[in-house]
Amino acid sequence: MVGWILPSSRTLVDEVVRRIDWHRARVIVEYGPGMGAFTSVLLKRMRPEAKLVAMETSEDFCHFLNSSLRDERLRVIHESAAEIDTVLPRLGYAKADYVISGIPFRPLSHRLRDAIVRKTHAVLQPQGRFLVYQFTSHALPYLRNVFGQVSRDFELLNILPAQLFCCAR
Repeated sequence: MVGWILPSSRTLVDEVVRRIDWHRARVIVEYGPGMGAFTSVLLKRMRPEAKLVAMETSEDFCHFLNSSLRDERLRVIHESAAEIDTVLPRLGYAKADYVISGIPFRPLSHRLRDAIVRKTHAVLQPQGRFLVYQFTSHALPYLRNVFGQVSRDFELLNILPAQLFCCAR
């Protein structure tokens, strides 16, 4: 149900969200928010008119997020990241500016990994970014196959050290 038993460190969260242009970010999507380590920081930094769509497959996490993070800019959706292409239009958004994902790619089937990456690419605005943090490099070939050039960084001050991939549309 979860990618890792410990929440992401504040250092990892800060390292990922520093790649967001907060003046340009109007629609942000988060895949697998879990307990909300990223979600709460995103809400604090977002502009008042921006929207955050948090897609979570665990009904328990959805209930937790809805009860603990009361913000009208947040929409918690109990669906898979593979449904992003139907979720955004249903909510009235044409495209996303940023998609953030910490869902572990390694245990997913090839078909599901491919669908998530391709659909994410399709829903991003031109100049949009897919920001992915992982504990292995397993996602990299899928990201490069769809996005082409992918920048890669490391955050060592996390348990486990994380790899960060920034994919530009």
